[in-house]
Formats: sequence, C-alpha cells, structure tokens
Amino acid sequence: MSQLTTHILDTTRGRPAEGVTIILSGQQPAGWQELARGTTNADGRLPDLLPAGHMLPTGTYQLRFLVQEYFDKLETPSFYPFVEIVFSVTSAEHYHVPLLLNPFGYSTYRGS
Repeated sequence: MSQLTTHILDTTRGRPAEGVTIILSGQQPAGWQELARGTTNADGRLPDLLPAGHMLPTGTYQLRFLVQEYFDKLETPSFYPFVEIVFSVTSAEHYHVPLLLNPFGYSTYRGS
C-alpha cells in the first residue's frame, strides 16, 4: 500500500466521487513542486498515488483535488473549482487524507 492514500465522498449524493484528478505537491523554498498525480477510482479512492515502498521525507505537502470537472459532469453548479489540503508528514507511518465533498462545502480529517 502507498504511504499516502485518499478518498472522496460526495456527501450530497452519498456516493464516492469517481474520476477526480488529485495532485500531490511538496513544499520547497521556491514554492510547490508536483510529486505525483492520479485519478480516483469507482470507489472514490486513490490507493496508489505513490509507488509501493516510496516514503515521503518529513515535510509539508499539499493534495489538490480538481473537483470542478467532476461537478460539471454531474451538471451540478459548485462553488469550489479545486480543494487544497495542506498537511505535515512527520514520520514513515501511513497517512490517509479523506475529503468529504459537496458543491458548496467540504471537510477533511486524518484518517487511518
């Protein structure tokens, strides 16, 4: 399993958000550097954002969820074209960063 996993639940529909592009970036002195990208599967999950065995060094990271296209496909007006979640990696343990999403709001938490 990847050290970093994520999933998106569309709380308005009560269903996973399939087909959302997610970009992982690491904070560098000159700004954000893209490290990986992927797309959520039918279960709204992105289980393999990082290659197996790849460990993120201690630092600050950002997941950018490109949600506008997802809502456009559903023909649903939305307020946020993307959602950015910034978090810290402090050890080699597993990090799960879920996104609970609706067209006019979102929340997140550190999952397991």
